[in-house]
Amino acid sequence: MNRLNKIAAPFVAALVGVIGWSAAALAEEAAAPKLDTGDTAWMLTSTALVLLMTIPGLALFYGGMVRKMNVLATVMQSFAITCLMTIIWVVVGYSLAFTEGSPYIGGFSRVMLNGMTLDALSGTIPESVFMMFQMTFAIITPALIAGAFADRMKFSSMLVFMGLWSILVYSPVCHWVWGPGGFLAADGVLDFAGGTVVHINAGVAGLVCCLVLGKRKGYGTENFSPHNLVLSLIGASLLWVGWFGFNAGSAVAANGRAGMAMTVTQIATAAAAMGWMFAEWITRGKPAVLGIISGAVAGLVAITPASGFVDASGALVIGGVAGVLCFFSATTMKNLLGYDDSLDAFGVHGVGGFIGAVLTGVFAVKAIGGSSGAIEGNVGQILTQLYGVGFTVVWSAVVSFIILKVIDLVMGLRVDEEVERDGLDLALHGETVH
Repeated sequence: MNRLNKIAAPFVAALVGVIGWSAAALAEEAAAPKLDTGDTAWMLTSTALVLLMTIPGLALFYGGMVRKMNVLATVMQSFAITCLMTIIWVVVGYSLAFTEGSPYIGGFSRVMLNGMTLDALSGTIPESVFMMFQMTFAIITPALIAGAFADRMKFSSMLVFMGLWSILVYSPVCHWVWGPGGFLAADGVLDFAGGTVVHINAGVAGLVCCLVLGKRKGYGTENFSPHNLVLSLIGASLLWVGWFGFNAGSAVAANGRAGMAMTVTQIATAAAAMGWMFAEWITRGKPAVLGIISGAVAGLVAITPASGFVDASGALVIGGVAGVLCFFSATTMKNLLGYDDSLDAFGVHGVGGFIGAVLTGVFAVKAIGGSSGAIEGNVGQILTQLYGVGFTVVWSAVVSFIILKVIDLVMGLRVDEEVERDGLDLALHGETVH
């Protein structure tokens, strides 16, 4: 028996070792992120949809609303910002927003996308796809700001402002809300797809821009009617379609939450478009094309932070409220306060983002997004949302103001009066629309 034990012992030990190694390997494989082809395909599609929102969506939406002599300068802003933000995001923006650092800013481990491979950093999609998806957000956010100062900022100054703003304002706020260890997320602020990060951030910066630059020459006395509302309607329609990638894509998976985000996006957009249209119809006597498409964008903005947290009834209310209130903010409030927000970047994105962020705290449903709002008894979520909005407003306003003042001191912000009067297309770009 002793001899048998001596013979069997090495084999038993080897068997135990193999079993132990296999178990460790299986545990390691289970713990490692595993790519999912369905999730990856959806996120590739969502990335393309969000890029579509800026070029050509926003370019056409804004381009159709300015006067004919400034249409090329306006669409050029969207296109150039797309190129500039791509480079900045690759060089440093992504690293500052989405790597480990402090609760207030990320680190430098992904500068120039250093260390990025074909694998997933976490979750079920490659890190490269996640980086690209977030890049499209970093592109459209500064592009939205341009609507506030249309017709009067120097192209060179615009590029410098947008570049600095993306690094000093967008990346930090993005880290606060979505980055690893961001303090607003840790404090319970809910923002599924960018109410604070994108819309309030851009809207407040736009308001600061139009206040620092001052009004357009002839504002209030000359005709500033849109030169081609067909372009704007096409642009708004592309924004609507692209927004499904914006909101549903923020689930970062092809799952039920993405489906609900898409559903509530459609509902809120339609409700806001009708809300703006009827508010304008009642107060001004006619339902305008510019009104209904502006209302649709207001609904898209307002549902953005809530899209992964609310159900259909919440979306209907959020959209309806945003449509009516954004109509009055873009018309009555702007006229009463006297600021020249050329294409209502603040009136739609700033105000719409605020409405959506706060109402997320009212209508959030735990069964959908894992967090309850006031309708489920968690009234404190409204205060948490206001806390997140407040930090974003202050940071965006103060830093945007400082950047603008420094640029104005160094190279000037505004085009010459003659250029503004005759049009930016020929003076800045040497081209005109015939």
